[in-house]
Amino acid sequence: MAQTRGNLFILSAPSGAGKSSLITALLKKHADMKVSVSHTTRSPRPGEDNAVHYHFVSADEFKALIAKDDFFEWAQVFDNYYGTSKQAIESQLNAGIDVFLDIDWQGAQQVREIMPSVQ
Repeated sequence: MAQTRGNLFILSAPSGAGKSSLITALLKKHADMKVSVSHTTRSPRPGEDNAVHYHFVSADEFKALIAKDDFFEWAQVFDNYYGTSKQAIESQLNAGIDVFLDIDWQGAQQVREIMPSVQ
């Protein structure tokens, strides 16, 4: 029997609106869902772990990923870059896992251009 492809959901709202709280509550009820782990060039804050909260990379590494078209969406915010890996998302979706993206509205627009079916 063929495996069902997962769904991609975008949760986009201003900083401090409760996106993370909502996602945490959803993940507690639906352990089979995942939240995307973005790449960033900013330094980790206290309590943040690489590959858990973000994939922390250098600006040069990030720019190389941009050049390889490896992001669904990316943006430069002040002096730092943030982006969502195409490969990581596609891998989870192909495994039948539903994925949440916690991104800003510009990133949401970029993702919808690539994947119009996103919720």
